[in-house]
Amino acid sequence: MKTELDELVEFLHHGNTQIRQIACENLVGYSASKPEIFKRHQLLPIRDLKLLVRDYTPIASNVLTILINLSADEEVLDNLVSDDAFLETLILKVTNNKERNADGFSMLLANLGKSEKITRLFTLKRRAAEPVSSSTYAVDQLMDCFVRGAESGLNQHANYDYLSYIFADLSKLKEGRSYFTSRQDYDGVVPVTKLAVFTEHKSEVRRRGVASTIKNVAFEIPFHPTLISENEANLLPYILLPIMGPEEYTEEEMVDMLPDLQLLPPDKQRESDCGIIATHIETLLLLTTTREGRDRLRAINVYPVIRECHIHVDDDDVREACDRLVQVLMRDEEGEEKPTVPPEQDDDQKVVELF
Repeated sequence: MKTELDELVEFLHHGNTQIRQIACENLVGYSASKPEIFKRHQLLPIRDLKLLVRDYTPIASNVLTILINLSADEEVLDNLVSDDAFLETLILKVTNNKERNADGFSMLLANLGKSEKITRLFTLKRRAAEPVSSSTYAVDQLMDCFVRGAESGLNQHANYDYLSYIFADLSKLKEGRSYFTSRQDYDGVVPVTKLAVFTEHKSEVRRRGVASTIKNVAFEIPFHPTLISENEANLLPYILLPIMGPEEYTEEEMVDMLPDLQLLPPDKQRESDCGIIATHIETLLLLTTTREGRDRLRAINVYPVIRECHIHVDDDDVREACDRLVQVLMRDEEGEEKPTVPPEQDDDQKVVELF
């Protein structure tokens, strides 16, 4: 026997726009509290919802919220990410610089990144999304939306911050790390270098996603020389600056630091999210995998920065990461005398869900 909820779900494919809108508005809450009602009849309601993302803006907005919540379910997630036509619809909407729901579509795409099937983005070719991007590859177009669309620079209705989460998930995969470390034909730029400038952006979502992406890219050890070279990717200033606060350093400590890290203003603010700080320090740890990386971090005097971070950030994960990095930097290298030991230190990623 049908319940009122069953009938409400059936209204998703009603021919009357107002009825569809009322159904969507009333079903938003149930997408979090009773997701099973959308999985009946071989996910028929999901098929309706995938069509409704192209409906009028108010309807599409509620539908996106419903799908964002439902994509936490593995069966629903697989259904969404396996549908190439639906994936094309999402990218079409995100890259439309007049789309009012572009951020909602970005959030949904970010959740689809939890499936390894999202690698389809690397091979999916489509028409160039002018004026957003001149590339015909979906992943490039998303990257250009993220970079050019920061702070509504591309679309007055969107900031594209949540695309940083899909980049973080893509960079966990070998194909993703290959993409982020390869110079792209259409613009001659290595994608990870486009992201680095956002490590101190005002959006915590953007900072978190970018920090995770950079860390994942650092697992590509052959790419380390490019990452740490001042003449190439030059990522070290962007990793170290968020770790630094308003502390003062001696002239002897500053002389070897990177130019961007010297004489910072007295109101310099350290990254407020301890998880992001820990991620950046873990990236530095990954860069010490090679002798070249360790020598580079020693040469630019990273130790004082980590020392001050350890002193001023009251977080166990951050302090543990600091301790591990210092141990690596201060240990003997084979065949060398032990370096002078500095003074002792003080003792002292997500599925988006909307309601």
